[in-house]
Amino acid sequence: MTGRSFTDPQPKWFEDFEPGDTMTTRGRTVDIGDITAFAGLTGDHYQLHTDGAFMESSRFGQRIAHGPLTFSIAVGLIGLSGFYGDAIAALVEITGLKATKPVFAGDTLHVVGSVEVLEASGPKYGTLGVRYSVRNQSGEEVMTFLQTMLAKRRSSE
Repeated sequence: MTGRSFTDPQPKWFEDFEPGDTMTTRGRTVDIGDITAFAGLTGDHYQLHTDGAFMESSRFGQRIAHGPLTFSIAVGLIGLSGFYGDAIAALVEITGLKATKPVFAGDTLHVVGSVEVLEASGPKYGTLGVRYSVRNQSGEEVMTFLQTMLAKRRSSE
């Protein structure tokens, strides 16, 4: 069966996933403190993120969140969801990361995750690829990427 939807955290193994499986996370509102703290943490004080007066006259009209901040929030939301259980052994790769719309302070983000890649690669691990569609409170996609991981196989225990 494909296209199953997961909402409850539960123990999982590689074999518990199928292409098309999806889940939707809870929301998380980005506030100006997140943007300011991220700028301080990373040293990225580019005007897009830190200069409100400058941004008032920009095409966005206000400060925007850093792309890596949006990415970090997305990964955190999926992690908190329990979608993977404790199946994940290692992060292998992030591909196709694309910011499609700006994220502003006050936006509430959630993630729709969908299994796209499922390859048994040996007796202990399989490769699991999940497409992340990061969306704002209006359902508009603001970022997308594929996260590929090693997942523990049931036979490894």
